[in-house]
This record gives sequence, C-alpha cells and structure tokens, in this order.
Amino acid sequence: MTSARWVSRGLSAVAIAGVLLMAAAPAHADDAVYRAFGGADGIQRVVNDFVADVHADPRTRPYFAKASDKRLRIMLAKQFCSVTGGPCVYDGSSMKAVHSNLKIDRAAFNAVVEVLQGAMEKHGVPFRAQNQLLAKLAPMYRDIETR
Repeated sequence: MTSARWVSRGLSAVAIAGVLLMAAAPAHADDAVYRAFGGADGIQRVVNDFVADVHADPRTRPYFAKASDKRLRIMLAKQFCSVTGGPCVYDGSSMKAVHSNLKIDRAAFNAVVEVLQGAMEKHGVPFRAQNQLLAKLAPMYRDIETR
C-alpha cells in the first residue's frame, strides 16, 4: 500500500475517532469553549464582524438583506454564548421559523459557515473552539436549508 493511502486512512481514522469522542462527551456542557472565545465580549466581537461580513459577501448578502442587524447581533450572540457553554439562554425563534422563506441551499449554508470561520480566525479563536462551535451549529442545516 502506498504511503499516501496510509496517510489517507490514518486521517480518516483520526476524524472518525474525533467524532466518536465528541459523541461520548458528557451531556452537561462546561464553559471551556465559551472561555476560549473570550466570554461574552469575545463572542460579541466575532458576531459583529460576522454580521458585517455576511453583508459584504455577495454569496450571503441576499439572505441577510431584510434582517435587522441589531436584532441579528443580539440573537446570534445569545445563541453562540448558549451553545459554547456560556451563561446565556437563546430565547429566539426556531431556526426553521427564521429561515423558512429564504430558500437557502447547501452552497449558501456553506458560504455562511466560511464567513463565520473567517470572523473567528480574525479574532484568534482557537481552532478547536471553532470546531466545537461549528459542531453544535452544523445539525441546524436541516432546519435552515429549504431548497
């Protein structure tokens, strides 16, 4: 077997092991990811840039054109705070209700994820914390993609 195939299999095994470890994590969340983001202030900085960047990116701009930036910043900060183990409670509408009329496809969903990754990188959020947030948000695609 070539070394490239061994490397490929090794990387696949690492990815599978990572998913299994995340699935086996205790049901209660601690605030390590929240702290890695820099707490409420760090999350708000990421959210502020994310909102500005989705408006600037031609792939995502149409989906955010009618959104209230102020409300979007507040609700995303609450949601990110909550899913990272922070003290916030997300009390907004369901993802299905918020996105039902937007006709979002997989390409648009992935573009939003890329923009979010850019905002997190800009603010020095550790790669592991980025992945942990994205792992919490990823299943929401079922309610967000509508076409």
